[in-house]
Amino acid sequence: MYEIFNKEINYIKNEKIRNSLVTILKLLPDYFYEIPASSTGKYHPSFSLGEGGLVRHTKVAVRIAIELFDNVSLTNFTENEKDLIIFSLIIHDGLKSGKQKQEYTEFEHPLLISNLVRENKDKLSLEDEEIDFICNCVETHMGPWTKNYKGDEVLRAPKDKSQRFVHMCDYL
Repeated sequence: MYEIFNKEINYIKNEKIRNSLVTILKLLPDYFYEIPASSTGKYHPSFSLGEGGLVRHTKVAVRIAIELFDNVSLTNFTENEKDLIIFSLIIHDGLKSGKQKQEYTEFEHPLLISNLVRENKDKLSLEDEEIDFICNCVETHMGPWTKNYKGDEVLRAPKDKSQRFVHMCDYL
């Protein structure tokens, strides 16, 4: 099912990063390719609602990144950073409804996808620093929305330019 992202995968120039992304995509539950971006219909534009909406949302987030990468005054990322950002954007909502599909969004899904990457690092052709980069980007992609419905601080806010960039591509 990951083939739906072939265009986005091929934006990644580094073959090791590209192959590692495919490895992670193969580990994602089928629901990732089926559910809407929002379980309630709130917080996401209409194009990302309905069946397959999360895939459409993910593709748009990557497209925004690609467009912004062309503006060096805005981004100024290395080629490796660009590849890792694309990787992060493609997987950032990979466990949005939890490890097993739930009715509503799992608030801690950024931590779940980060854990999935770390738990499978031996299957990836990535350096530890690259894994940290990806995990930090996905863990902070929610931006300022770091508190769960109980008001507990469970997520971290973005701290560096890569983390803020991933958040903005997701948010826009």
